[in-house]
Amino acid sequence: MKVICSTLNAKYIHTNLAIRYLKAYAAPEFNIQIKEYTIKDPVLNIVTDLYQQKPSVIGFSCYIWNIEETIKVIKMLKKIDPSIFIVLGGPEVTYDTAEWMEKIPEVDFIIIGEGEKTFKQLLNEIESTGQFRNVPGIAYRNDDKIVITPQMNKLDLKDLPSPYRFPEDVPHLGKRVTYIETSRGCPFSCQFCLSSIEVGVRYFDREKIKEDIRYLMEHGAKTIKFVDRTFNISRSYAMDMFRFLIDEHKPGVVFQFEITADIMRPEVIDFLNKEAPKGLFRFEIGVQSTNDYTNELVQRKQNFSKLTRTVTMVKEGGKIDQHLDLIAGLPEEDYASFRKTFNDVFELRPEELQLGFLKMLRGTGVRHHAADHQYIFMEHTPYEILGNNVLSFDDIARIKQVEDVLEKYWNDHRMDMTVEYLVTNVFPSPFDFFQQFGSYWDEQGWSRIGHQLEDLFRRLYSFLEKVAENHLETIVGLMKYDYLKNHKYKPRKPWWEVSFNKANRTQIYKRISEHPSLLGQSFIELNLDEKDLYKHTMLEELTFDLTAYLATGQIIKQPTCLLAFFDPTNERTLIYSFPEI
Repeated sequence: MKVICSTLNAKYIHTNLAIRYLKAYAAPEFNIQIKEYTIKDPVLNIVTDLYQQKPSVIGFSCYIWNIEETIKVIKMLKKIDPSIFIVLGGPEVTYDTAEWMEKIPEVDFIIIGEGEKTFKQLLNEIESTGQFRNVPGIAYRNDDKIVITPQMNKLDLKDLPSPYRFPEDVPHLGKRVTYIETSRGCPFSCQFCLSSIEVGVRYFDREKIKEDIRYLMEHGAKTIKFVDRTFNISRSYAMDMFRFLIDEHKPGVVFQFEITADIMRPEVIDFLNKEAPKGLFRFEIGVQSTNDYTNELVQRKQNFSKLTRTVTMVKEGGKIDQHLDLIAGLPEEDYASFRKTFNDVFELRPEELQLGFLKMLRGTGVRHHAADHQYIFMEHTPYEILGNNVLSFDDIARIKQVEDVLEKYWNDHRMDMTVEYLVTNVFPSPFDFFQQFGSYWDEQGWSRIGHQLEDLFRRLYSFLEKVAENHLETIVGLMKYDYLKNHKYKPRKPWWEVSFNKANRTQIYKRISEHPSLLGQSFIELNLDEKDLYKHTMLEELTFDLTAYLATGQIIKQPTCLLAFFDPTNERTLIYSFPEI
């Protein structure tokens, strides 16, 4: 009996851990073949590839991001070969299971919840007597009736075989994200999250996990993401793993964790700030809302002052990038409250601020109690809200405008210095800048077209021309600084009109080559002649003292020259400023 476990990932770089657990647990009785695709792959291509394997059973791992495309694949497969047994599993079909069985008659079985042992038992019954009532935690059809069997007790995770050591995965480890699981469950009860449904936290064998991580690093894994819902719920466990990863990591490897920031002790952060190599760790922190009443309604316990302490200490350590999450549309969080939440969190200046919208996931408390807050939401995936009693669809559309420019102008870090100046000195708050610019962006139709880096600068400039005239000279100078600083090579054509004509530029270059001390000791050590200056630098005029601003944040009006040196040897850019000659 040939068995395939398959899924449609959101992107090529992703890997699916669930189907690898199924493969590992089913061995040696069943040799399961893994087939992964993406939601962007043409459905017919997926169907053709699966059909050509001549499988008896295909199991699909289902999530909100792939269920619609997976259904298309299933329906087409069953038309071509009705004899193939189709099995679904995963969080999207674990809830409202009978509804899914009715909705997709082509599906033969749905596995509910934890699937390793259940799937293996199901394969045994398919291959032998077909006594499906003996398989716990499945839905199946019997004389056109849907039968759902009771689930079994939770597995002892220490008994599960490793899903990380398949030879066919080795060639891809360096190119894709490797997901690793050291625990299942969550101690919290946030009503918008599926993890709140499972009571308690269970751990895998710690030493086995360490051996798996060693194996993955030795075979080229570069990005290893821990999928534990709260990695640091046990301080001793987290400290032990952090110590292990610091001591045994390979160069170039990055580890990502979901962290609950308000329970992280200062001594843990002190340890990481002292011991962790820069860039080794990355933290993802769900803030969601700073509205206490909203958090109370969704049974979310959060101490924002302690969270702030953690994020600030980590940021000051300079070792670990932080990705903070917000959810718009939580109960009783109206537009004004969400503006405050956004500003509260942006004040922490995380490396990434992810703005998402509440999804009414099947099985969650917010979905069960949607009527209490007059929620309207998409009936199909991703079940995103369209409004509630305090947040209209107009409000949601406006916040989506914020999301659009936040991603391009903050999370991508193309113009950090410019944005920092704007949100600190020009607009009433960070949210107001992103909202006003996002609305302008949308009105221009730019959300529907592509863009190059230069377009981003031109579009911001066209907006600021209208709303920040008094600050425009300073802003343009900072935009030039950001643009040049983020280029490894000399740009062919910048987005602005150059400051100096050929004669002026020649005069300045001649003076610099004769008196390199004007730019300081580090410039002297570059030992550049006049030819190097023409070939590898750009020269721009500013209206303020850039050096003073970078040091103090104060704008001192003074004509200044900015020199950007694009180092061809080290592929880096060095910025110098000096009084205009």
